[in-house]
Parts: sequence; C-alpha cells; structure tokens
Amino acid sequence: MINVIQAGERYTAEHGWLTSRFSFSFAEYYDPQNTRFGVLRVFNDDTVQAGQGFGRHPHQDMEIVTYVIDGTLEHQDSLGNIGVIHAGEVQRITAGTGLSHSEYNHSKTEPVHFLQLWFLPDKQGHTPSWEQRQFSKEQQRNTLLPVVSGRGVADTLQMNQDVTIYLSNLEQGQTLTHTAENSNRLFYAFVIRGTLDLNGEQMHEGDAARISDEESLTLSSPDGAEFMLIDLV
Repeated sequence: MINVIQAGERYTAEHGWLTSRFSFSFAEYYDPQNTRFGVLRVFNDDTVQAGQGFGRHPHQDMEIVTYVIDGTLEHQDSLGNIGVIHAGEVQRITAGTGLSHSEYNHSKTEPVHFLQLWFLPDKQGHTPSWEQRQFSKEQQRNTLLPVVSGRGVADTLQMNQDVTIYLSNLEQGQTLTHTAENSNRLFYAFVIRGTLDLNGEQMHEGDAARISDEESLTLSSPDGAEFMLIDLV
C-alpha cells in the first residue's frame, strides 16, 4: 500500500524567521491520527532566514537526523561539539540520556533549507553522541546511497534503531529497485527536487509516501529527481 501525501497537505507553521512544514504532529500541530509512521516520529521541512535559528533546547531518548538541502546550519551542543552543516551533509545526534543544543543559520545573508527527522530509539538511555558527514551528489547518482543506518551498513552514520536512510540523485530515464527484506518493513519516501515515479505513483517536490506491504519498490523519473528513502520498522 502506498499513501502519497502531497506537499500542500502538510501542516505549515509560518513564524517570519522560520517556515516549517510538519509531516507529523509537532509543536502547535496535533492530530492523534498522525503522530508517527513506524519509528519515524518527526519529519520537518524547515527554512530558516539569515542569522536566525533555534536557541539552546534539550532532547532525550531520540535519534535525530538533519540533512541540509541548501545553505549552512550551525550546531552547538552540551557535549562541546561546534560545527557547521553544509549543503549535502548529514548529521546524526543520539540524544540518549540527555543533551541540549542550538541550531542557527550560519549565513548572515542567505536562508538555510533542511530536513530534520526524529526516530524513536531501540531502547532508552543511550550515551549521547554526535557525528556528521558529507555525501556528494556524484555518490548519489543513479543509486540508493545509504547515509545513516542502525543495521551495520558500512560507511554510514550509525544510529540506534533498525532503520536505513538512503539518498539518491536519479537522472532522467534511469530506474532503481529496492526489495523489502521481509513483510514487516515499512518505507518512507520524500521528494527533495524533481518528479519521482514510485510503483506507478507520481510524486513531486515536497511530496511524501508512506509505504507498507510492498515486496519491492521501482523508482524512476521522467525529468530527474533528488529524493530520500527510509527503510524502517
């Protein structure tokens, strides 16, 4: 079953300095029928204006993944980590027993556009940790490139959950397939740019698909697409 949620169906929170599009209940938006998909609790599509951001705030027992689409995002946390996430970079935070952090647009002139995902962990009480890595468009070209995983996948950021996140930069006319390991696997697809055909369903920029009970996925694009695919429970 494939349930496509169009970009315009998401809840939008407009704060002037921040535009957030929530795929699941978050902050002032609450829908008891839309709190998560499997272990995926949050999928926010955020644009923060130049020099603005989120002040220091706490997290606990959550696996947090941030992917910067355009711009630069500055990160500081209570573990002493200070860094800048550039476009194409992925950051993973294990909040575990607790940490606090701030996130600001590093640029004083340009907005930053990023995705932030929260996953329920496999257990509570992990030691807090942080890591980030660059994944180039060339690495993603016409393949499903694993970038974050809790399934022992090599050359990925490691997380504490039975999840693998893939990025892909699919060229016009190319086709990819992905097979479910078993009938319990769920998939979540999000189109970052372009148009994506997923098992006959056409998706556009900002559209998402919640997928269950599908043995395999066939992904193609009539004009090229950049997208994220999450294999989860």
